Amino acid sequence: MSNKILVTGANGQLGTELKKLLPDAVFTDVAELDITNLEAVKHFVTNNNIETIINCAAYTAVDKAEDDVELAQKINENGPRNLALSGAKIIHISTDYVFDGKNYQPYLPEDTANPVSVYGRTKRAGELAVLENAQIAIVIRTAWLYSAHGNNFVKTMRRLGAEKESLNVVADQIGSPTFAGDLAQAIVTILPQIDEANKGIYHYTNEGVCSWYDFATEIMNLSGMGCKVNPIPSSAYPTKANRPFYSVLNKEKIKSVFNIEIPYWKESLRKFCEENY
Repeated sequence: MSNKILVTGANGQLGTELKKLLPDAVFTDVAELDITNLEAVKHFVTNNNIETIINCAAYTAVDKAEDDVELAQKINENGPRNLALSGAKIIHISTDYVFDGKNYQPYLPEDTANPVSVYGRTKRAGELAVLENAQIAIVIRTAWLYSAHGNNFVKTMRRLGAEKESLNVVADQIGSPTFAGDLAQAIVTILPQIDEANKGIYHYTNEGVCSWYDFATEIMNLSGMGCKVNPIPSSAYPTKANRPFYSVLNKEKIKSVFNIEIPYWKESLRKFCEENY
């Protein structure tokens, strides 16, 4: 099965983790395949006998996207549509940013999307494009992704923690961290199970809930760093793009449909810090 799998966005955090688990898959990034070019996508899928695509490609610079609308749209909406039009089955990775963050309980996959940023809007458009154009499609929304690779909150905190005595981190945005290796493992579990009957949107993050401040504090503790983390409100750290204040995702559907067990965020972070000290 595995030689018929294409992983796009292969140089990102999730793609890098999938390389460890799917050594026989075909891995492409923008240099090998421009997903915004429909003809190139169709040609590649046909020539390589691709049966399933795992789309990890995305424009993820949340603040930059506010000015770079056209490129964000090309990568986050047109690209997924092209992959869906290729005729292959597709697992498409999306984000908690499709929600406005005004909920008070974990978001269900069926809850109304109401993105408050260009990034969120283009990712929501990508979800819809995939579900409308692919016969067999799984959309997985995730959040607060980190790994040993690329830019992410854990790496940034550890770098700053080594340089500074104290740090200010927002304490009023609530969500769930996700180790990219755990998500990759879940995707591999889902792969042989996807069919028309379970087409739809699913949520995956690590279990548990925290603020960015809680997350940063735990990173410092597990990394043995003496850097003090101070909680601040979002208003003290203005950003160009709006972010959802509460974006905890309900994961019951993915657990029951695909029989997946999800690790607790602190446990995954502890393992990660031990392995990447």
